[in-house]
Amino acid sequence: MTPPEAPMDGSTSQGNSPPAVSVCVPIIVLRKRAEFLKAARARRQGTASMMVQARKRGADEAVGIRAGFTCSKKVGNAVARNRAKRRLREAARLVLPERGKPGWDYVLIGRRDVTANRPFDLLVQDLRHALRKLHAGKP
Repeated sequence: MTPPEAPMDGSTSQGNSPPAVSVCVPIIVLRKRAEFLKAARARRQGTASMMVQARKRGADEAVGIRAGFTCSKKVGNAVARNRAKRRLREAARLVLPERGKPGWDYVLIGRRDVTANRPFDLLVQDLRHALRKLHAGKP
């Protein structure tokens, strides 16, 4: 049985709403230890809720924006670490397409007792601030 408000042509969307996930600038997730180590030797910027490491890749490396997320055991047990990483991933999904630069790797490192508990809007502001400082006056 079809509900009365369902469209008759079988379409599922109502109006011209934008997609829920950004499809313009995909963010590739760093997975290999070597990629994290390369970023660790590059620029870094600390904020109240995270540490951000940024590295400009060479021309022969992958394209696009890449990001990695990590939390040490100092952040807490597995539940706390996973919660902090989920929050970092969501902040990166919102901020990196607009503030990140293609050809760069970013590693977001969670901080103990702060990343998991900081209000989300402040977490996003911290990431924007860190990216602004990392890219200030640099090509």
